[in-house]
Amino acid sequence: MRFICFGYVDSSRFASMDAAEMEAMVQECFEYDDQLRAGVHFAGGEPLQEPNQGVTLRLHDDAVQVTDGPFAETKEQIGGILILEADNLQHAIELMTKHPGVRSGPFEIRPVDESIAAMIQQRNLTFQQLQKSE
Repeated sequence: MRFICFGYVDSSRFASMDAAEMEAMVQECFEYDDQLRAGVHFAGGEPLQEPNQGVTLRLHDDAVQVTDGPFAETKEQIGGILILEADNLQHAIELMTKHPGVRSGPFEIRPVDESIAAMIQQRNLTFQQLQKSE
């Protein structure tokens, strides 16, 4: 099963770290990610820039409005995602409990909706075939 692990961070905590502390933390996370890769559990991941670099889209009165940032009422924002292969949720919890990133903020682990993921995969294949035929 695939799981999406949302890693939350408190930006003020990172801002208080010096470059050496930040580098050490990142290297520790990368080393654990390598352990996940070795066990064929790491299926991907992406870091995110600061929330003030993003936008939020909302439908209001049949029009899409774009606002700066996520405007969440919390210090902790999503700092990145990790796509994890695990046998089940308990296995995913066991794997992510050991991740050094847990010391920087919480992880939210959600199973991938495999039926919709299969529909997206099929749509991607159909789109690629159409692109090749044009």
